[in-house]
Amino acid sequence: MSLIRNLEKEIKTSINNIGYEIDSISLLSSNRKDLGQFQINESFKLAKKYKKNPLDIANDIANELNKNNKFIDVSVAQPAFINITLSNSYLTEIINEVDKDINLLIDKKEEKKIIIDYGGANVAKALHVGHLRSANIGEALKRLAKLQGYNIIGDAHLGDYGRPLGLVIKEIKERYPNLEYFDPSYKGSYENISLPITNIDLETIYPIASQKAKEDEAYLSDARNITTKLQQHERGYYDLWKKIVEISKKDIKKIYDLLDVDFEIWNGEADAMEYFDELIEILNSKNLIEESENAKIVDVKEENDKEPMPPLMLIKSNDSISYASTDLACILEREKKYNPDEIWYVVDSRQSLHFKQVFRTIRKTNILKENQLLEHIGFGTINGPDGKPFKTRDGSAMSLEKLIDLTKKATFDKITNTNLTKEEKESISQTVAIAALKYADLTPYRETDYIFEVEKFTNLEGKTGPYLLYSTIRIKSLLEKSDINNTKSINIYTDTEKDIAKTILTLTNILDKSLNDKSLNEITDYLYNLNSLYNKFYSENKILTEEDYNKKISWLTLSRVVKKINELLLSILAIKIPNKM
Repeated sequence: MSLIRNLEKEIKTSINNIGYEIDSISLLSSNRKDLGQFQINESFKLAKKYKKNPLDIANDIANELNKNNKFIDVSVAQPAFINITLSNSYLTEIINEVDKDINLLIDKKEEKKIIIDYGGANVAKALHVGHLRSANIGEALKRLAKLQGYNIIGDAHLGDYGRPLGLVIKEIKERYPNLEYFDPSYKGSYENISLPITNIDLETIYPIASQKAKEDEAYLSDARNITTKLQQHERGYYDLWKKIVEISKKDIKKIYDLLDVDFEIWNGEADAMEYFDELIEILNSKNLIEESENAKIVDVKEENDKEPMPPLMLIKSNDSISYASTDLACILEREKKYNPDEIWYVVDSRQSLHFKQVFRTIRKTNILKENQLLEHIGFGTINGPDGKPFKTRDGSAMSLEKLIDLTKKATFDKITNTNLTKEEKESISQTVAIAALKYADLTPYRETDYIFEVEKFTNLEGKTGPYLLYSTIRIKSLLEKSDINNTKSINIYTDTEKDIAKTILTLTNILDKSLNDKSLNEITDYLYNLNSLYNKFYSENKILTEEDYNKKISWLTLSRVVKKINELLLSILAIKIPNKM
């Protein structure tokens, strides 16, 4: 059990001992520092239960808690808030205990198996700005959940089965009509037949094909037919598809590696299609499939719907399989292979209708048990200065690789350490650029849109990733310059140290709230606040040259604890720390 949960348990016991029975206590950070570091509000609940004045109950509790030497002051403020200030000796104990074991700040949760779907990269299309948030939020949530004891499995869920692939193959056919893949009379193996296409070609082919499809109905119709042939595993088209996937996946992995994003499963939509026929059988057995204009649909309307709810499209009129169908088949696959307690989808909030349709349909099939949770974890868009989704100057979606390069250039210009070689500066500027992008992306509440401002995000001062890296590296350097490892007889000497110790204790609440809200802004705020406090403390005290030995080891111990927390939280955010800047 974490330190703060133990303290809450101790407070609860004290309250129970004076005749007020209560199940739990929430020790909340106080907004009124002049009244106390924490507050508890349970006197209001107890007043209803015992039919007493809440102020009288609050005073009873305060009198009892003042007997505990962990508290230096417990007072009551109108109407019945109980304010608590921790003693220096207990704050010192917190620092000591966390220095020995940082896990005392982490509450382990009830064991669960969770699949988190947070990739969604489209094969044969370059990863673009829109993929950044899914990767960042998904990876951080996976790491946070794993830290708190969940068995969590990340799935890239590649988009490799829909119309984009049909468009790409159509354009390749236009350019290279004589390839064996398009020759119906060819009966040999395709294994050793080369494809005159690189990943760089694929990046340009899809936008061109997409534009042609908008202007030429015949072109679009042919791409749709190719998509159907591909989904039916027609020889030639299907073999070409496998080659395209192989080429594209290498580049996708390269970008995800750069972002330190890792998946336990690298499946795509196509992998789930092994379960499609079984899915259709289940839907038919429940009489859920309807015909509509030669398409197959599922009615997902519910009586309490306040807005129109269109049906889920299973199979289109041209016999091609819909995006929703692949998601349904994937749920069936995941249930059979993994039997998860929960499945999380970290996908753009604009897909909310899609997931409502999919979740309602799967519930009608009884494929999942009632207690198996499906959750769409939506997020907002990254916008340009005009408030619209961020694009290049020509109006196209900016590739993620170009966005990283743009940010890297800005960080390169800001790193002024003259002791670095050009190669070191290049490497460090890339690490700092990734940190800048990730921290900026995770700082807003996930459903909030935000404006991309490269100069602001790469600043070495303020609420930025580079600021946190610099702060952590400075603490590391401070500790390396010290030859003192003894941590006995430490104490707290200043108000800023008290604030830091109190902030350390509250980390458990931050981690819990972040996981409950499925958003990382609580952690990014905490990191900034903790480091702002520490840097205030650093500027107020000459740590290495301090002549008082006890003060010096106390301050070094505090510094070491802050460094450990920084490293833990930056790791959750998948932000790497360079050795120097």
